[in-house]
Amino acid sequence: MAELDFERPILELERKISELKSFSQDKNINLSDEIGGFQEKLESLKREIYGALTPWQKVQVSRHSDRPTLLDYTSMIMDDFIELHGDRCFGDDKALITGLAKIDGRRVAIVGHQKGRDTKENLERNFGCAHPEGYRKAARIFSLAERFSLPVISLIDTPGAYPGVGAEERGQAHSIAENIRDMFQVKTPIIVVIIGEGGSGGALGIGIGDRVAMFEYSYYSVISPEGCAAILWRDRAMAEQASKALRLNAEDLLSFGIIDEAIEEPLGGAHREPEVAANNLKDFILKSLDELKDMSVEKLIEKRYEKFRKLGPISEPSS
Repeated sequence: MAELDFERPILELERKISELKSFSQDKNINLSDEIGGFQEKLESLKREIYGALTPWQKVQVSRHSDRPTLLDYTSMIMDDFIELHGDRCFGDDKALITGLAKIDGRRVAIVGHQKGRDTKENLERNFGCAHPEGYRKAARIFSLAERFSLPVISLIDTPGAYPGVGAEERGQAHSIAENIRDMFQVKTPIIVVIIGEGGSGGALGIGIGDRVAMFEYSYYSVISPEGCAAILWRDRAMAEQASKALRLNAEDLLSFGIIDEAIEEPLGGAHREPEVAANNLKDFILKSLDELKDMSVEKLIEKRYEKFRKLGPISEPSS
């Protein structure tokens, strides 16, 4: 498992416990009391460290290489997943996945970003940074979902849309803008969850929904902390300060009304107990589907528009 700086005391204690267990088995010595004491200390240490994470540390957790991806979640909580490829215009973007699946017997359409586990996979998936053809592929699934009355589940995990020359030449900004516009008119429920990184227009391109949630240690922001630091301070090393200024974590965004719910993660992050995180995600999706299933199409679209229209209120002090 990859190590984050602030996790080192936890990982060292876990290694110590593992060594004691191995020694106990090899030498046939009962060390249950000693191991139990270390495990209690480990749980206490986890609660202490993860109960006081800074915004920048939460960003680091959201980027953990072992964090569950879209395909991990589809395999853990969904059945009969069928991936649909291509935008019928240019090609198939592997950074953005679409498909059909069942969750608890209910048919749904799936759209979301996909990262890799290692360098090779990340290069293949472009680190979760989608091209215009990815967003056009997403538009196809929205149209398909509407045609067959399938709720859309959108799982976001991207630092941002790919900013390369080729992507700009093929209409990156235009494809994202069209998706944002069209998602407001999709005549079926849309449930959005930020499962890791939620950066910039790359996230918003599939981020308009009737219910919007994010995992406890994910982030959602108009720009990545490094990008913000490079613009404001001309120094990407100021990313930690930028993270604090951006107010990009679930707790802040919930208080602002940007998201509807912060989904709890296992102690230590989703990468430590993926099945627990997956079940929490499934619970939120099913609850949201139940809340939206009886709403008329007209009411659904009206409330979706109102939800985003009221974001970012400005208050001026009285003179």
